[in-house]
Amino acid sequence: MVTDTQLKEKGMQAVFMLSACISIIAVALICFFMFANGVPAMIKIGVGKFLSGVVWRPNNEIFGILPMILGSIYVTFLSLVLGIPTGVLTAVFMARFCPKTLYKFIKPAIDLLAGIPSVVYGFFALMVIVPLIRFVFGGSGTSLLAASIILGIMILPTIIGVSESALRAVPETYYEASLALGATHERSVFFVLLPAAKSGISAGIILGIGRAIGETMAVIMVAGNQAAMPRGLLKGLRTMTANIVLEMGYAADLHREALIATAVVLFVFILIINISFSLIRRKMFK
Repeated sequence: MVTDTQLKEKGMQAVFMLSACISIIAVALICFFMFANGVPAMIKIGVGKFLSGVVWRPNNEIFGILPMILGSIYVTFLSLVLGIPTGVLTAVFMARFCPKTLYKFIKPAIDLLAGIPSVVYGFFALMVIVPLIRFVFGGSGTSLLAASIILGIMILPTIIGVSESALRAVPETYYEASLALGATHERSVFFVLLPAAKSGISAGIILGIGRAIGETMAVIMVAGNQAAMPRGLLKGLRTMTANIVLEMGYAADLHREALIATAVVLFVFILIINISFSLIRRKMFK
């Protein structure tokens, strides 16, 4: 005879299975839509011309997205150069060095950073970072450097939150054993706890990369948005996400399909990054 507890368990199993199926179907539908609309456009334009072309002129049906690909790579890389060391060191401080009284103020502030809309970050960069770059280096201020700085700030809450959780999840016996062997507090944290938490920290970095490469609004406001090859830190550029958002509203026919194909390229980029990090993590833990 089936008891009420068993019925509840089966019911919850069905709910969980349904939720998982919905998630899988949603991802499959998104992939099908993108590839079904984007790949034919790439073939029609020419895969080589589309990926390696340096000119983007939709009115003349010239679709080369290499400037946008390089723009996305440069902005993401520089934002990670700024964000990863700052985020990981902040997580170490909060997990092992921060006084409790100070932690009560820092933790809510970092959580608040995670909830600030992208457009607010963009306004901050437009009103503070861009004028500062203009004052120090000259030029318009809307540049690769401005976009990288604001993205580096935007990925901090993700990296800090995940890294701090990973550090706190390391068994306390690791730290105590290190102290018992004569290591100082600092050496125990940086040479024992930090390596032990590398799996969780790498997960935070992956999430930060996804946030950086997929960000649109803040980048549009400060990057300059020139559909041309990146020419330096203080020059404007356009990322793939910015290209899609700026032109999708009035695009039609092949132009619209080319923008969807750009989304396919972006999707493949993120997929490659996730697979690469998964392989690296497997090698690290062998």
